[in-house]
Amino acid sequence: MLQLNPHRKVYDVCIIGSGAGGGTAAKVLTEGGLNVVMLEAGPRLNPDKDFKEHVWPYQLPHRGVGVGGKQSGIGNEFMAPNGFWEIEGEPYTAAPGSSFRWFRSRIEGGRTNHWGRIALRFGPADFRAHSTDGLGDDWPITYEELAPYYDKVESYIGVFGSKENILNSPDGVFMPPPKPRCTENLIKKACDKLNITCIPSRLAILTKPLNDRDACHYCAQCGRGCRTASNFSSSQVMIPSAAATGRLTMIANAMAREIVMGSNDKVEAISYIDKSTKSEQRVYAKSVVVAASACESARLLLNSRSHAFPAGLANSSGVVGRYLTDSVGSDLTGYFPQLEKMPVHNHDGVGGMHMYMPWWRFGKKNEFLRGYHIEFGGGRDMPGVGGFDYVCEKQEGYGTSLKQKCRSSYGTFIGFSGRGEMIPNEHSFCELDPEVKDKWGIPVLRFHWQWGENENRMAADMQQTFRAIIEAAGGTVIGGTLRHPQKSSAGASNALDQQAAGRISVGGAIIHELGTVRMGNDPRTSALNRNCQGHDVKNLFVSDAAPFVSNPDKNPTLTIMALAWKTSEYLLDQAKKGEL
Repeated sequence: MLQLNPHRKVYDVCIIGSGAGGGTAAKVLTEGGLNVVMLEAGPRLNPDKDFKEHVWPYQLPHRGVGVGGKQSGIGNEFMAPNGFWEIEGEPYTAAPGSSFRWFRSRIEGGRTNHWGRIALRFGPADFRAHSTDGLGDDWPITYEELAPYYDKVESYIGVFGSKENILNSPDGVFMPPPKPRCTENLIKKACDKLNITCIPSRLAILTKPLNDRDACHYCAQCGRGCRTASNFSSSQVMIPSAAATGRLTMIANAMAREIVMGSNDKVEAISYIDKSTKSEQRVYAKSVVVAASACESARLLLNSRSHAFPAGLANSSGVVGRYLTDSVGSDLTGYFPQLEKMPVHNHDGVGGMHMYMPWWRFGKKNEFLRGYHIEFGGGRDMPGVGGFDYVCEKQEGYGTSLKQKCRSSYGTFIGFSGRGEMIPNEHSFCELDPEVKDKWGIPVLRFHWQWGENENRMAADMQQTFRAIIEAAGGTVIGGTLRHPQKSSAGASNALDQQAAGRISVGGAIIHELGTVRMGNDPRTSALNRNCQGHDVKNLFVSDAAPFVSNPDKNPTLTIMALAWKTSEYLLDQAKKGEL
């Protein structure tokens, strides 16, 4: 008897990744009428079960940081789930002489579950870097083209801030900012003395209700996740909207292995590993949006080899994996004795800074090109393991006298972190490791990394600025540490050892890696066109930070969402016209 193959379901779009870019694409495309399937490498998220925003340290073994405090900082048990510097069975490597750290998330919403919520627009000059100083490349789009999409994202997710009219730090659609804390007022006065701009910060946290989401209740634990969705995450804001259309299918625990080409020079399917059954599956779609995060997206394209694309899908230009950048980072901490006299008070606020310093020397001659902004915070936040290590190292004795010193010093430290622009260079990129595979049999990434002289000069300037602010505010410099000093399989070692040459961060440590599948007008020097559509494959799109042409001093997440919104509207229009 003749047997027929069952009809296979073909979706309009398959989105790989559920973070900032993937979640935004899902919302726009499903609300536009397309049927979307989303592959997520981790499990679904249940905020009521998974978030620990109001759990006290004493309620968890080892105060939530593991035996000997090995899980302190990012990766402790309090943090919103499934974000890791190291994933068992899924390694990455570093080339000889390189150190690089790669923070990955395997859960619905990705890294938006525990990002800092800093939501800064790129400025007009950031899209025209080469035209400004001759280095790097210009974007194929302008700020003016992306501005309407910044408006759409800010209006939908909620961002607080203030109108300031600062050169190359554009204002947005803002909710009222929270009032500054006493520590922030202290630093603001010092900045005024030094002519350093210090203004209310711009964070994706609600200070007023929006779209059935409650305003922030000021518990200051945003990094743990928020049950009320008062801070933004794709898992609680974008994906629920897409799901409400009835046109989103989420496949969790699906590790994308390869994008499969059809016979018509278009993408036809995605091969993925079902982690639950350890079996290989395929899902079929008319178009594909890759939004797995910059390096993971590059890895997927490089692993999608075929006769037509022996160097990786959409990689006839050879740029996939190249132009890798991270933000320039440097840190310094000050001790402020006058804060010992402050009466006991609630210092919580939002889970992040209430004020920050945007780049205040734009357009002026400096010892380096481009610029940086400054994030700062301290005071009487939630005590945790390691919070008094410095005091214990400096204070003689133990028992009552040590406890008294810890109490008197509590809230007297303020830390400063610079975030600056790295200019892409030929020595920083990722490629497939020719020998190492993950537990699913998929080749892993090998990272090459090198800071340029411009970045080292910038980090040195950060240190000088931090010191000047601390001293102007009546404080004493006590040293600089990175936020993530743990060792990794990719070669990173002790934080202070990595901060030579101006105390610069380890590559990848700031978690702003981008640029690995860049957009451009010339197919010979870019993988994507101005719509983040493959030059080589017209039904392939990339909607995370991989298309970025430069890495300005502004955190990238808001721009990921704005660019994903723009890309998705273009995809939607092309799909309705039958062009894909």
